Amino acid sequence: MRESLGGYREYFHSIVGFFVIENHLLYTTNGLVSKVTLEEMWATSVEKVSNVLKTQTSYCTDSGLIQEIKRLIMLFSNTLTNYGYNISHLTQALLEIREHYTEVLTQRCFHEFQEIFKEDNYHPLQVVNLTEYASVVAAFPFKDPNLEKSAFPRRFPFSSMVPKVYKQVKEFVRSSLWYTEDLNLTQTKIDEMIQKSTNLLLTGTLSGCLTTLIQKPSVGLLELIQITLNTNYLECTNIYLEEFITSVTKSSVKDESYKAELQGKSMFKDARAEAEEQIYEKLKAKIDESFDLASYDWTLNEPEGRASDYIIDLVAFLQSTFLAFTNLPLKVATTACAAACQHINRKLMYMILGDEDVRQVSLGALKQLDLDLIQCEQFASSEPVKGVDSTLLIECLTDVRQLLDLFNQCDFSAYFHDFGERTSKYPRVTPASAIKLLEKVIKCCFSESAKLIKIKRKF
Repeated sequence: MRESLGGYREYFHSIVGFFVIENHLLYTTNGLVSKVTLEEMWATSVEKVSNVLKTQTSYCTDSGLIQEIKRLIMLFSNTLTNYGYNISHLTQALLEIREHYTEVLTQRCFHEFQEIFKEDNYHPLQVVNLTEYASVVAAFPFKDPNLEKSAFPRRFPFSSMVPKVYKQVKEFVRSSLWYTEDLNLTQTKIDEMIQKSTNLLLTGTLSGCLTTLIQKPSVGLLELIQITLNTNYLECTNIYLEEFITSVTKSSVKDESYKAELQGKSMFKDARAEAEEQIYEKLKAKIDESFDLASYDWTLNEPEGRASDYIIDLVAFLQSTFLAFTNLPLKVATTACAAACQHINRKLMYMILGDEDVRQVSLGALKQLDLDLIQCEQFASSEPVKGVDSTLLIECLTDVRQLLDLFNQCDFSAYFHDFGERTSKYPRVTPASAIKLLEKVIKCCFSESAKLIKIKRKF
């Protein structure tokens, strides 16, 4: 029976045949079959039949087959109802089979979501003619007057996963609703069932797939940016899905007597927040990779006269990457830019103060670091993303800027004079940091050692 409709048909035929004949004998013979005995036989049998059906269908992983089995159970139930048999056990069995049917649908969606994410190239969806454009807007509720007027090829702001996911969720709703037909359920009960299963699909299955996608090490920075944009558009579909359920169930999702609503909006917000966090982490990782290529001569007499190659390459990478931030919310773009500048600041400070392998530092090396920092400051002041406050980005580099200025200008008299004052030129330079770098410079700069030792004694 598990994998064959024929097995179910034979099973139902044998049961129907027996009880139809018994019913016929009840009404056409004199005392051959008693009503009490027949009712007892049916009560025992229908409970066993219901248990068999629930057990057998629980092994079925094909939603189409379960639909056919449900149709046979309905025919079986209606036939026996016409002969006066109580089918409440079968009705309950159908409702329990529906739970398994929903699980099968959900599992199918899980694989579909995975395939959709695998096939997406995470670039804006491009269409080359009106037919392709009409196909996308017919499948997904998106309107942009400017895009409608533009020449082909046209680019949507989202990638292919967005309309495909939306379509898959709608198919899930339709398939879920199909099972409730002819079960004599109230409209409220149908609403509850459909919304509960859809919410579980969104907050469980789809959410889990998105999390797995976002956390994949192979997903790059630009892909994460596109995924973040995609979640914005998927979040907006929540209201359209509610309206879709309203139309197919012929009911009102927002009925005041029923408070449940689809929870896709909050789920997509959570997914977007996770993607944004991954963007910040990927940026930091890329900066780490760049700094791993740094090769300073810490005993350098004179700077090279230009920024180091690794800094030039890093700035070029950040400039090209931040071009993709244009369509992101300004808050996200600002946070990403600030995170990048803060991380550069930390990496430079670590090289100067924290790296135990750097035991001595020449003034020439500090001047070379100054050239590298200038390159970063120029990037920060260039408004890498439109609308981002350049002052904020430059502020993120203040720790290393003040430390380098203090040493390159040998401005210790001002440092000591204004220390702790609001007007201090070097409020970010702590005595501990100054002493640590001073000790490294003393080891390298023999000609200046006496002067520097005197400065150290003042701390």
